[in-house]
Amino acid sequence: MTSSSTTAPTIGVQVRFFAAAAEAAGTSHEQVALPDGGTGADLVAALGAAHGEALARVLAISSLLVEGVVAEDLAAPLAAPGTASLRVDVLPPFAGG
Repeated sequence: MTSSSTTAPTIGVQVRFFAAAAEAAGTSHEQVALPDGGTGADLVAALGAAHGEALARVLAISSLLVEGVVAEDLAAPLAAPGTASLRVDVLPPFAGG
């Protein structure tokens, strides 16, 4: 008799950090695995847990661009079910004129 192991599908999220977000994360990019149906809030929580309070504070005021489109609702899934990978840019507020 053989046993089969099933794992929940995941989305590979390529996260790119800019400006203060990159400084707080200590990197300009990283790969994160989220469960299929993962939300922007799930991603923010995972990044904050991985990098600590400094990044969590920056994330609280940042915009997330999912495949170049602003994520307006962090409670919504980041991608359609079955999506294998996507890119999310973390853009903190910028100063300047």
